[in-house]
Amino acid sequence: MQKPFPGKEVALQKMQRYCAFQERCHSEVRQKLLEISVYGDTLEEIIAELISENYLNEERFARAYARGKFRTKAWGRIRIQMELNMRKVSAYCIRKGLEEIDEADYLATLEKIIAKKLAELQGEDNFTAQQKTAQYAMRKGYESELIWRAIKS
Repeated sequence: MQKPFPGKEVALQKMQRYCAFQERCHSEVRQKLLEISVYGDTLEEIIAELISENYLNEERFARAYARGKFRTKAWGRIRIQMELNMRKVSAYCIRKGLEEIDEADYLATLEKIIAKKLAELQGEDNFTAQQKTAQYAMRKGYESELIWRAIKS
C-alpha cells in the first residue's frame, strides 16, 4: 500500500531538514521524495525551491563528498569519480570535487596505503606481495601508474 501524498509544504519541510543534516545530491533528494510519494511537477518544484534556497547545491556536495571519502576512507580519484557518476553528478561538479584533493596529500596517502599493505604481506614472495598490494590500491581507486611508481620506490 502506498503512503498518501504528504502535501507540498510538508514535503518541502522534510526535504529542508534532510538537506540541512548533510550535503545531498539531486538524485538522493529525488529518491527521498519518491519514497514519500511526491511525484511529477510537485517533485520538480520542491527540488527547484531547495536549489534556490541553497539547501541543495551539487558542486558543494561533490566537494564535500570527495574531501570526506579521501580523508576518511582513503579512496582514490577513480573510485570517488565512479561513486559521483553513480549519483548522477555532472562532470563539471565532479571535476570541482576532485580539486579538493591536494596532490601532496594524495601521494602521501597512497604511499601510506602501500607501505601498510606490503607490511601485512611480509611473509609472501616479493612479486606476489607487490601484485596484491597493487590490486588493493586499484580497488581503492588509485591510478595504476602512481601505484607502481610508489611500489617501486
